[in-house]
Amino acid sequence: MVVVWLFPLAWAVYASLRPVGETITNGFVSWPKTLNFANYTNFWTEADLPYFYLNTLVIVVPGVILTLLVASMVAFCCTQFSWKFNVIVLMIFTAGNLLPPQVIIIPLYWIYLNTPIANLGSIDIGRFSFALFSDNNLLYDQYIGIILIHVVFQTGFATFVLSNYMKTITKEITESALVDGANILRIWWSVILPLCRPALAAMATLLFTFMYNDFFWALILLKTGDKRPITSALNNIQGEFFVNNNLIAAGALLAAVPPILIYIALQKHFVAGLTLGSTKG
Repeated sequence: MVVVWLFPLAWAVYASLRPVGETITNGFVSWPKTLNFANYTNFWTEADLPYFYLNTLVIVVPGVILTLLVASMVAFCCTQFSWKFNVIVLMIFTAGNLLPPQVIIIPLYWIYLNTPIANLGSIDIGRFSFALFSDNNLLYDQYIGIILIHVVFQTGFATFVLSNYMKTITKEITESALVDGANILRIWWSVILPLCRPALAAMATLLFTFMYNDFFWALILLKTGDKRPITSALNNIQGEFFVNNNLIAAGALLAAVPPILIYIALQKHFVAGLTLGSTKG
């Protein structure tokens, strides 16, 4: 099974190290005469890779933070308080994960083209320009639009996972804070969130991976190629009459480096996220 899963990755590495001329002449299945890193250096310069890494961070980092904030609020309300609709609300948020995104793409596309958003200027750093909310007064073709769609689709999963963890926190802690005069937001921020640090770290690792690897939303909801994250930007290097698959293989491997590094650095949190809430620790 390991061989089956690693074979495509090994093939991508092999293709990325071969000159495209040699592949065209001898075919993909042939013994290599030359192996070098030319495709990697060409992709780094031709595709302006650092710029698209920055694009990705502008989308992923706010998306992860907003998702954790919203999901932790919902999970806090549904697990630490008894009210009439808490189970129903939790079920609705969880059920959102069961909806394939392709099902709502047409009405969502219409919403993005018809929702007015304020234009509050932009932050310009060299070639990079980050609009504050929108530079065309719409959600379509904007960083904020991609951030919001990630928050919407990931909040359900994050709420489900965090609520499972918060159920292990005794309600007496919340009740004691209420007796001491703390308001709801203060209890959530100063009492519950510090207790959920392991869960939040694990969830942040998973959300970063999910949002970073997204291809569909950026391709559909971003028209400007310079605004796309790195996964969707790989689509920009395909020509109309010729596709350099060796160059694309090198680009795909370079694009995969950040999540691999994140996984290596936070492996314990990543694995913990798969069983989050099953135990109190």
